[in-house]
Amino acid sequence: MKALAIADPEDRMAPRPYWKGYLKLSLVTCPVSLTPATSSRDKVRFHTVNSETGNRVRSRYIDTETGDPVEDDDEVRGYEVEKGRHIIIEDEELEAVGLESTRTINIEQFVPSDSIEWIWYDTPYYLMPDDEVAQEAFAVIRKAMESTETLGISRLVLARRERAVMLQPHGKGIVLWTLRFGDEVREPKEVFGDIADRKADPKLVKMVQEVIDQRSKPWDESMVCDPVQENLKKLIASKKKKRGAPKKAKRAEETAEPDNVVNIMDALRKSISQEKKK
Repeated sequence: MKALAIADPEDRMAPRPYWKGYLKLSLVTCPVSLTPATSSRDKVRFHTVNSETGNRVRSRYIDTETGDPVEDDDEVRGYEVEKGRHIIIEDEELEAVGLESTRTINIEQFVPSDSIEWIWYDTPYYLMPDDEVAQEAFAVIRKAMESTETLGISRLVLARRERAVMLQPHGKGIVLWTLRFGDEVREPKEVFGDIADRKADPKLVKMVQEVIDQRSKPWDESMVCDPVQENLKKLIASKKKKRGAPKKAKRAEETAEPDNVVNIMDALRKSISQEKKK
């Protein structure tokens, strides 16, 4: 029987560069490193363990024909040309067909800083100089983009796939965003096209604006906290302390669906009244 064990959320590792290469603009080149701007290291992770021994369970690749485990040294990449027949591709062959963008971020052009919509943004990375000698050239490129309010556009191979990337000055460094491919972004009219072109009642709009004003406050990162993760960490702490099974948590009561609002004016009046009381 398999069971799940919780990885200790206190086990943390310092962020390591995901990629190392060069930043190039015309004849100016400097070594840089790329580190993921987001992290899931604080998330509670589970391991699969044997409930009888408490030991972790390890997965292995199995030959689909013989059923025998495959040793690590025997695992290679293969491209299926027909069912059951593969062409083996060696690591050296993959490196030989690599593009210049595998090791170099060559800034090909610049665009106004407000010209790329958020929907094209994919994954953020922090780009920084990789040594002291590179800091001056890096700082000059970053400052020039900042002062001209422009974004750099380049291409970069990540996970063996060339991506368009955007370079955005940020503090002392640069944020590099991978951009989505053109066929990944849907046209808004494909989704919004069926919405009726109906004008909003100015009186109702004004009332909603009043509710917005009453609920407006400065942005704080605590607004995007994960309560499920917090509850899991409390559960872990409880099990560490008691070394036993915790009491079953009461199931949250299902929230009844609200009745259809017939009169939006009355609903907004009540909303504004409640906000004032708060």
